[in-house]
Amino acid sequence: MATTELLLTNVRVVRPDAPLGAEPEPLDIAVNDGTIARLAPNLPHDEAATVIDGRGSLAFPGVVDAHQHWGIYNELRTDARTESRASAQGGVTTSLTYMRTGQYYLNKGGPYREFFPEVLDAVQGNAHVDYAFHLAPMTAEHIEEIPFLVEEHGVTSFKIFMFYGGHGLHGRSTSQSDFLMTPPDERYDVAHFEFVMRGVQKARERLAEYAPHISLSLHCETAEIMTAYTRMVERDGSLSGLRAYSASRPPHSEGLAVTIASYLAHETGLPNVNLLHLSSEKALSAALTMATAFPHIDFRREVTIGHLLADVDTAHGLGGKVNPPLRDRDDVEALWRHVLAGDVDWVVSDHACCRDEMKFGADRDDVFLAKSGFGGAEYLLPGLVGEGTRRGLSLQRIAQLTSWNPARRYGLLRKGAIAEGCDADIALVDPDVSWTVRAADSESAQEYTPFEGFEMSARVTDTFVRGHRVFADGKVTAEPLGRYIRRGR
Repeated sequence: MATTELLLTNVRVVRPDAPLGAEPEPLDIAVNDGTIARLAPNLPHDEAATVIDGRGSLAFPGVVDAHQHWGIYNELRTDARTESRASAQGGVTTSLTYMRTGQYYLNKGGPYREFFPEVLDAVQGNAHVDYAFHLAPMTAEHIEEIPFLVEEHGVTSFKIFMFYGGHGLHGRSTSQSDFLMTPPDERYDVAHFEFVMRGVQKARERLAEYAPHISLSLHCETAEIMTAYTRMVERDGSLSGLRAYSASRPPHSEGLAVTIASYLAHETGLPNVNLLHLSSEKALSAALTMATAFPHIDFRREVTIGHLLADVDTAHGLGGKVNPPLRDRDDVEALWRHVLAGDVDWVVSDHACCRDEMKFGADRDDVFLAKSGFGGAEYLLPGLVGEGTRRGLSLQRIAQLTSWNPARRYGLLRKGAIAEGCDADIALVDPDVSWTVRAADSESAQEYTPFEGFEMSARVTDTFVRGHRVFADGKVTAEPLGRYIRRGR
């Protein structure tokens, strides 16, 4: 009688806690009830119901992609199904996706007590990977709901979009109340950001058992700077495409927003702060300066795979429009220096599927008419393994950046490592294969990619979610089995 449900053999296990530069261990992985039961060389095959030969692949902890946007441009139920397929294709086994009230997503306002159950209902039974949500307190009522969301739904991470107060999502100013669907007597501004921070810290103090995993994330761009620079760029007319969009949202706008957010965290006593998708040397420099200025705040710094792989010249067309923008090659190289120096805590996809019919405006060459955001979860792990190892990034650091660090920060206590007692979330990677990115090969519903034609030197071959093989031989192999993950305790 089989005593092991799944035995994964002949793999080289990458451990995030191993000494940097250590060779991955040749091990077998035994799985029962979705959990890693044993790790050892040469485990007996005759005790396993199913044996899968890993063919000498690298076995990474399944990617915890801490920044995705399911349902922002497509119906949430459908987006969860297609974009979780793309996630599995890229070795992502847990997606943390942002959600808010207002235009896009469910296109409605109101309290999260009513809104969030609709979100959970739409995704249930449709995701191919496990998932959780970050929520954005857009109103005073939402701030009051934070303790309820923590205790009732296990939501421990919250977000502020700093530029929404006075600048449009896609590049021009917009009506704040119409876009955000907030009460007419409320403003989404710096004062609101302060009150969100106070609300999150109040929840940490009230709910001590959850406190280590309750954090606030910030999209750091400054609305007033971007509005002024957008006018300047459009009036001047000498720049076009992604370079024009980058100039309209300049890097010092990020640095200024980081500084404001950091001081507010200091003022409100909030210690757990995440600075999202930092795209430039100025943004990283400001973040590191603030960490020195306020050593009592536990800052975490995030970078996206898009900002590490593409720049305004190499990205394939206006499909590369995103917030904050892709930058010049000098900023790409600066981000890599910070990654290699250990200044970055995790790397994400910022996956936001935006299909062609919605992405581009009537004039397909006008970057300011295009929507912001693109998919990329399917390229996160192979891109970081290929380009990262070429630059000297260790496999252990890659496992930390893609899995262990975000899992620990966001309260995913059974995720993030290949270790006994952890969920059997595993991504097998061939580090010695060359292939060319083609949007047509992606599981995403998005018909284009800014990485079109990019040469990759590593590839995910198999993905396991809690011991279920959900991706193999270039195809998603199972029906949706992803679960909502309550976090915190």
